[in-house]
Amino acid sequence: MSLAFIAAEGEEMNPLIPAWPEVIIGLLCFFIVFGFLGMKLLPTIEKVLAERRDAIEGGMERAETAQAEAQAVLEQYRAELAEARHEAARIVEQAREQGAAQLAEMREEGQRQREAIVAAGHAQIEADKKQATAALRQDVGSLATQLASRIVGESLEDNARQSGVIDRFLDELEAKAAVAQGAAK
Repeated sequence: MSLAFIAAEGEEMNPLIPAWPEVIIGLLCFFIVFGFLGMKLLPTIEKVLAERRDAIEGGMERAETAQAEAQAVLEQYRAELAEARHEAARIVEQAREQGAAQLAEMREEGQRQREAIVAAGHAQIEADKKQATAALRQDVGSLATQLASRIVGESLEDNARQSGVIDRFLDELEAKAAVAQGAAK
């Protein structure tokens, strides 16, 4: 029918130009759909876009905050680690100093004990020497008296005289021994 309408008018219509009633109906339908979409769909789209924008920006802010917190924790960890290393070095140095002090103290105590033992040994040797000398003097005196009694044929049992003779004899022997030692040196 549109061909009949075109032929009836007698003029030729350009196929690129639409008819006015179609343009008006098309524009009216366009504005209705556009208005419907603008009122119903556009706010929902804007809401979703705003939520996405907030999620992205919030995620970035949370990531930056988390990164800043991680950096702060890392710095705190490094500071604690450095402090722990410093404390460990101080404890090691203190232990080293205490060990050296204890070693020196133990050496001094060992030296004191050695000196005490040596002094006690010298004192014991001196006491033993005096005791041995006294016992030897008595034995030598007794033997000398017996020998002299046999040689002389009389009894020389007078203790006072015997002691004097024996002491004088032993003193002469010691003096000769001392002279002999002095000459040997």
